[in-house]
Amino acid sequence: MQIAIDFDGTCVTHEYPEMGKDIGAVPVLQWLVEQGHKLILFTMRSGVTLEDAIGWFKLNRIELYGIQKDPLQHSWTKSPKAYAHVYIDDAALGCPLMYNPEVSSRPYVHWPSIRDMLTKLFEGKQLFVIDN
Repeated sequence: MQIAIDFDGTCVTHEYPEMGKDIGAVPVLQWLVEQGHKLILFTMRSGVTLEDAIGWFKLNRIELYGIQKDPLQHSWTKSPKAYAHVYIDDAALGCPLMYNPEVSSRPYVHWPSIRDMLTKLFEGKQLFVIDN
């Protein structure tokens, strides 16, 4: 799968334009790459702050397939939206968040829940139940 990953509030706490604190994303992102999934950094950061985010992935030995887009999508679309099967973003409806005011003033992604959700998805299990 191709998985688009936001950065601030998703990989690290919200501290933009500075680098946020660790929130447990590294082992899950490394696991995804080890499983053969392709990660696309999909963030509002640009310029120097984007380079800082890319550096964070390099520092943590997490291979990126793309930055801001699927590198092959230009062959079939001119859309600026990154093509991915899944988007992990703290602003996404349904994304599991946690809040600890000692860590950050804003909620951020709860990575143990993300790993659990992705494991179920990869195993073909139902993620949500909607009851009329």
